[in-house]
Amino acid sequence: MTSRQAAGSLRPHRWAVGAAPGRPAPRRRWKADDTDRILPAWLTRTALAVLTLAVLVPVIYMVLLSVTPNAQVALGSVSLSGIRNYVNMWSAAPLASGLAHTLIIAGVAAAISVALGLLAAYPLTRMRFFGRRAFLYSLLGSQTVPSTTLVLPLFATFSFLQTAIGVHVIGSYPPIIFTYMTFGLPLSTWLLVAYLRTIPKELEEAGLVDGCSRARALWRIVLPIGLPAMVVAFVFAFLVGWNDLLFASVLTTSSTQTLAVVMQGFDSTQVNTDRKSVV
Repeated sequence: MTSRQAAGSLRPHRWAVGAAPGRPAPRRRWKADDTDRILPAWLTRTALAVLTLAVLVPVIYMVLLSVTPNAQVALGSVSLSGIRNYVNMWSAAPLASGLAHTLIIAGVAAAISVALGLLAAYPLTRMRFFGRRAFLYSLLGSQTVPSTTLVLPLFATFSFLQTAIGVHVIGSYPPIIFTYMTFGLPLSTWLLVAYLRTIPKELEEAGLVDGCSRARALWRIVLPIGLPAMVVAFVFAFLVGWNDLLFASVLTTSSTQTLAVVMQGFDSTQVNTDRKSVV
């Protein structure tokens, strides 16, 4: 053995222990536990504690103000002597009926939007036909229309329909549910289109080979797999009706008012009461 060969044998081997000769060791994948190695444990716990306090302190202060009498709130102090405020709130305004109307209207509109969205998303992702891309773009375009521009046309349409058929329409459930569907249906369809594209077509083809029809494959194969996306679409469609105040204040009456309209009336009543008490 020459001196050069001896020196080469003393150099550290560039291959990791356990790797095959001539192949480098595979890189170790990052894991969630590796964050503890980046930051010391005490620093991680301190940061989490500070973030938790930053979130909880405003919430706790808001809860304390809600059970504090108005006179003490004006002085900047808090107490628990006004715990009856919550009892008075439910008795001073029809919050229970407003909550029930909101759950019915928003829930029905979201359920219908998801069901129709699934029936629309399935052919859009599995079939090729003229106008498919234009229809998908129109779903996005419908979301750019300001909601305030639709109030007057919808009210005029429902008023004309009410006069034509002689049936009380404005103030009932169907108009406000249909209105919320105009916003929830495009959103649900687009979300389900994006999700159904990730489902392999081979699963449905196997069902078709076994004798399933398109409808049965949709019910037995696509629906169970797409259930998580349907839940997400339902939540977003439900929030359309839950957060709305504009259409609910125009298309509902005292017998079908949603929680947002009731809370608006309750807030204005409380403001007038507080002003009289101050005077």
